[in-house]
Amino acid sequence: MLKDNFNDLISLMVIAREKSFTKAAAKLGVSQSALSHAIRGLEERLELRLLTRTTRSVAPTEAGEHLIKTIGPRLEEIENELIALRELRDRPAGNIRISAGEHALRSTLWPAMETFTKAFPEVNIEVVSDNVLTDIVSGRFDAGVRLGEQVAKDMIAVRIGPDWRMVVVGSPDYFARHGRPETPQDLQQHNCVNMRLPTMGGLYAWEFQQDQREMRVRVEGQLTFNNLQPRIDAAVAGIGLAMVPEDSVEALVSAGRLEKVLENWCAPFPGYYLYYPSRKQHTTAFAAFIDAVRVKSSSRR
Repeated sequence: MLKDNFNDLISLMVIAREKSFTKAAAKLGVSQSALSHAIRGLEERLELRLLTRTTRSVAPTEAGEHLIKTIGPRLEEIENELIALRELRDRPAGNIRISAGEHALRSTLWPAMETFTKAFPEVNIEVVSDNVLTDIVSGRFDAGVRLGEQVAKDMIAVRIGPDWRMVVVGSPDYFARHGRPETPQDLQQHNCVNMRLPTMGGLYAWEFQQDQREMRVRVEGQLTFNNLQPRIDAAVAGIGLAMVPEDSVEALVSAGRLEKVLENWCAPFPGYYLYYPSRKQHTTAFAAFIDAVRVKSSSRR
């Protein structure tokens, strides 16, 4: 009975995660009918309904949700222990799953990954790139990459990138037609390309600092995007001004296609951190990855 319960509990976890019997069956390498039979057997033994099934979705009942939250972390600990035992050999191997923002991936994470993957060919890395502050625990990620101020206090955060800054850019043609802002307040007279924040859905207020003076400016303009590249494209096209990471437009500035303004108001700030749960037991592969991407002698805690 212990063996049956263990196998069926794993099936329950996969179904809850995939929210589909079809996807879960494919993940587990079994038929949908076998999977359905396993869950029905578990429910009969427990005398509890664990899943609510409709024609379009599958969701845990209250009892199912309680069982998943209670048993899930323990099954994950067992899985990690087995992975750790399997990795007791000369070279790290296994899978690493990371959540990272668009700019973090391109500017900081990818250069480190490029070197790491060549040094450790038996380690597979999956990166899910979006600008949402993903819950890495519920999303089953090993780690996330964000700015230090965005990392929850109960996480371990390791600095992996240098300081950088946001800059205001526009095309020479735009400045010829509309002039150049001399202060952040002048931006309210310009057509600015807005950025939609992924979490609360509001618009990003452009942030400036000079000496000890900090300022936020709510700008207006024709275009709003939630990704970086379209904002750069709009600025190059001469449609308006954009506030973007400096490293993302260095080549365009050098080529004369974009020009920076208000530079004395654009102060640098700490770069990106790799973060992960403090209770996480590292696999050999993940420990090697942390060591590879870490900015030496620099971590938050």
